[in-house]
Amino acid sequence: MSITETTFAYGRAVTTALGYEKAVERAKALLKEEGFGVLCDIDVAATLREKLGETMEPYRILGACNPSLAHKALSHHPQLGLLLPCNVVVQRRDETTIVSAIDAKALLQVVGNASLEPIADEVNARLNRVLDRIEAEDQQ
Repeated sequence: MSITETTFAYGRAVTTALGYEKAVERAKALLKEEGFGVLCDIDVAATLREKLGETMEPYRILGACNPSLAHKALSHHPQLGLLLPCNVVVQRRDETTIVSAIDAKALLQVVGNASLEPIADEVNARLNRVLDRIEAEDQQ
């Protein structure tokens, strides 16, 4: 299976041949290597099944936070916590696993504080390395 990449206004996604569970494990491990902790792991499919009786393909939201970068950002703008953590999504669609990450710079544009741009750039660089490595693993 070839990997395709999609960039959109608020994030980036890569499609990988890694299985869904393996992609979740690798995303968590790679986030950790980039200094992020996963503060929450939301199994959207399980929640919808439990609460609404609806079924959907596997879909997890990993709420990732790099404490150092979060501290810097909150020092510039205390209400920024409304936009945290940085989400990484792992989903299965039509036999394909997709891993995506938020574009922190796009997200922080709503704040209108230019002093946050270098922090957003650093977050994006780290999240993009996670996606790049998941992408590269599939090509090996």
